[in-house]
Amino acid sequence: MRIQRSLLILCSLCALLAANVAAAPLRPTHAPHAIVASVHELASRAGVEMLRAGGNAVDAAVATGFALAVVHPQAGNLGGGGFLLLRNANGKIHFIDFREKAPAAATENMYLDAQGNVIPESSKDSSIIGYKSIGVPGSVAGLVYAEKQYGKLSLEKVIAPAVKLARDGFPLAFEDAQDLQKDEYLAQFPESKRVFLRDGNYYQPGELLKQPELAHTLERIAKNPDDFYHGAMARELAAAIHKGGGLITAEDLAAYEVKEREPIRGSYRGYDIISAPPPSSGGVALVEILNILEGFDLAKFGNRSADAIHFEAEAFRRAFYDRAEFMGDPDFAKVPVAQLIDKKYAAAWRDSIDPNHASASKDLKRPSIFNELERVAQSRPTAIREPENTTHYSVVDAEGNAVAVTTTLNDSFGSRVTAEGLGFLLNDEMDDFAAKQGVPNVYGLIQGPANAIGPGKRPLSAMTPTIVLKDGKLFLVLGSPGGPTIITTVANVLIGIVDFSLDIEEAVNAPRFHHQWLPDQILVEDRLSPDTMNGLRSKGHKLDVRHFWGDGECIMVDPKTGERLGASDGRNNGKAVGY
Repeated sequence: MRIQRSLLILCSLCALLAANVAAAPLRPTHAPHAIVASVHELASRAGVEMLRAGGNAVDAAVATGFALAVVHPQAGNLGGGGFLLLRNANGKIHFIDFREKAPAAATENMYLDAQGNVIPESSKDSSIIGYKSIGVPGSVAGLVYAEKQYGKLSLEKVIAPAVKLARDGFPLAFEDAQDLQKDEYLAQFPESKRVFLRDGNYYQPGELLKQPELAHTLERIAKNPDDFYHGAMARELAAAIHKGGGLITAEDLAAYEVKEREPIRGSYRGYDIISAPPPSSGGVALVEILNILEGFDLAKFGNRSADAIHFEAEAFRRAFYDRAEFMGDPDFAKVPVAQLIDKKYAAAWRDSIDPNHASASKDLKRPSIFNELERVAQSRPTAIREPENTTHYSVVDAEGNAVAVTTTLNDSFGSRVTAEGLGFLLNDEMDDFAAKQGVPNVYGLIQGPANAIGPGKRPLSAMTPTIVLKDGKLFLVLGSPGGPTIITTVANVLIGIVDFSLDIEEAVNAPRFHHQWLPDQILVEDRLSPDTMNGLRSKGHKLDVRHFWGDGECIMVDPKTGERLGASDGRNNGKAVGY
C-alpha cells in the first residue's frame, strides 16, 4: 500500500508539473546582438549562420528565404514571389517588389467558360490548380537582387545552407508530413507525386526529406543566377510548363524585372509605420485602420474586450471596403494612396462608427471629404481570391539593420506542379487576379477591375511586411501569412503592443479577430472569451468562430537595452533564433 500510495503521489506531482508547463506563458527569445524569426527553425538557423559569418540582415534574410524553399514547401519557394522591406541602421528604407507577373499570353477572361462562369478549381484549366494557374515567378530574382544590392557576402555562401538541407535532407515534423499526405492535389502531377509523396509511399514524421534535384538547381542559381531567367534553366522551366499546357515562355522569364517601390508611411500614437505599397494592399489598409483607431482610447476598454474589438472591427470593415474598390497594380491602375491614408479621411470614417452598434456592410457610405474617391469607386464594378498560405520572416542584425520578408506560392504547395527536373513547386498566383467582376471568392473577398488579369500585371496581395519606429529608432519588425487576415493580424500585434502594453510574444499569441467588409461578420479565434463574444453579439456583430490562423514571426527591439526580442507564433512550429 505504501508503494502504491507513493506512486500515486508521484503521478500526481508529474501531472501537476505537466499542467504547469502547459499553462506556462510563451516568452520572447532574447538575443543581445541579432535574431531571425521564421516558421522553421532550420531556416532561422541558416540566417543566423550568415550573421555569425559577418553578414548583415539582408544576407540572413536571403539565406533564410532559400532555406525555406527547401524546408517549407507549403509556402517557401523558388517558384513564387513576394516583398522585402529593408531599413538600414542609417535610416534608409528600401522596398523590393518581386511579386509574380501574368505571362504575355494572359487574358482578362481566361478563367471563364463559354457561358461566362468561373471554371471550377477541379479543372486543369482553372486559376487554382495546374499549369495554367502559374504566374512568372519572382522569388529568385528578388532574393538575388537584394543580396547583390544590399548584402555583404557572396551568393554562393548565402545559398549554401539551403543546398545542404536539400542534398542531405531534414527530418519532417508531424505537421509537415500530414500536410503532404492530406493534400488532395499533389498526387495529380507525376513529378510532385514522385518528389513529395514518394509515389504514394508517404513520408512519415521524423523521416528525412531529401531533394537532390532542388539541391542541383540551387547550386546552379548560386553559380549563375541569371540562368534562371535568361539561360538554360529558363528554357528548361518554360519547356516544362509548356508541356503541361501552361502559358509561361522563356520570353516571359527574360522579361521579368524586380522593382524598388516607395513604401507606405504612416504614424500611430507617435510611432512611425513603414509598410508595403501597391501591388500590396497591406500597407495602405494597415495605415487606414490605424488612422481610424487613433481617435479612440482603446486602452481604457481593455485588451480583447468587446468594446475594443468593436471599434477595431469597424475600422477593419471600412478599410477593406476601400481595399475592394481601389487596389491593384500601380503600373497599370491609378491607386489613390494619398487620399486613403490621409488622417482627415480617417476622421470622417471615424464619425460614422456607432460605439454601441455594428454597422451594416451593405449600407456603408464613403465619406465625401474626397469626391474623387467616390467617383472612381462608382466607375468600378467589383472579385479576388486571396491566398492563406504565405510565409513571413523577420531579421534584425547587430548593427540595427532590419528586414521583413513575406513570400508566397499562393495556395499551400501553390499550383501543386513541380518543375520537371528542377525540383521546386510553382505558384498558382494567377488566381490572385479578379477572375470575374462581381463574384466573391472562396474567402468572400470582393474587388474591382484594377486587379483584372492583364499581360505583365502583378496581382494584388495582402502581404504586409512592416517596420515600426519609436522616436526614430527601430522598434518592431512585423508580418504574417494568412491571406486577407495578414493585414488584421499585423494590426492585432501592433495594437496589442502600443495600446495594451503586451510584450512581443504575448501580442503575437493573443487571440485574433478579423473583419473584411464582406462577408459581414467578425472572424474570431475560439480562444477569445465567451463573455467577449457575447458582448460583440449584443452589439449586432455576427461571429464566425475558428480555431486559429496566421503565423506571426516578429521582432521587438527593447528601447532601453537594445536587446532583440523574437516571437515565433505558438500556433505553428517556427522558432526565433539569435545570438
